Amino acid sequence: MTTEDKFQILKNSPLAKEMTDDEVSVLADLIEVRSLEPGEILLPEGSTDRNLYVVVSGVIEVAKRDPEGTWTVLHILGPDELVGELSFMDDEPRYAALRAGAKTTVFSLSRGRFELLLLPHPWVVYKTMRAIMRIAHAVQRRLSMHMIELSNYFLKSHPKY
Repeated sequence: MTTEDKFQILKNSPLAKEMTDDEVSVLADLIEVRSLEPGEILLPEGSTDRNLYVVVSGVIEVAKRDPEGTWTVLHILGPDELVGELSFMDDEPRYAALRAGAKTTVFSLSRGRFELLLLPHPWVVYKTMRAIMRIAHAVQRRLSMHMIELSNYFLKSHPKY
């Protein structure tokens, strides 16, 4: 994959929303692009990983396997969605496996390589972290709305139930 390909992939991602082309170029030098076949495991349940992943195309399933080997899909992440943003920051083990639900392309950003930008390119780090937090906040807001819906449903406290 060429440097220009990586630049375009990153430029079109939510991580680069506030970045200039020069800032995108700095970060593009650090990303790795990976293709996955349907059913291929990106990361197994219980693993730790210091990478942030962004779905470029296809889908990543957050899934758990039961003792008989049957997968239960808990959530599906599509293009431009982040995968592993919390583990990227806190090194906690994954509660579920991440697997490709179709032919999928992701790019990854290693926390170790990313931290090397702190001194020479602090604004790239700042803008990247703002993007991650903006996305994490949107996920939290969506979860809160789902929780209210579930509460209303179970308690029958809303007119539509």
